[in-house]
Amino acid sequence: MRKLISNLMLSVAVVISAASFSAPAVADDVKMVGVITKIKLAADGKSAVAILKDNKSGDSVTININDDLTLDKFKDKRIVEGDEIRAKYDNAGGKNESKSFKKTAGC
Repeated sequence: MRKLISNLMLSVAVVISAASFSAPAVADDVKMVGVITKIKLAADGKSAVAILKDNKSGDSVTININDDLTLDKFKDKRIVEGDEIRAKYDNAGGKNESKSFKKTAGC
């Protein structure tokens, strides 16, 4: 009986240790350079959606923006439609959440 309990405890310990060392599922950051085709600011001004045309593939990519720095640039017209942007975003959950959103020429 003791041997059975020992083996069971050892199996549980192995399973727990294997689970703790496995990497969590995390979406990759996507980097792209593209031209802004549309900017939609939310009515409250605390978020925005920008649509970029990827320079490499020509696909349109919608990016959700929540950071205050980029939102201020939209409000001040320092970033406008037609500007070329270097963006980094997280595509977890089917939503493209902006991590970095800057003009390629600076700003």
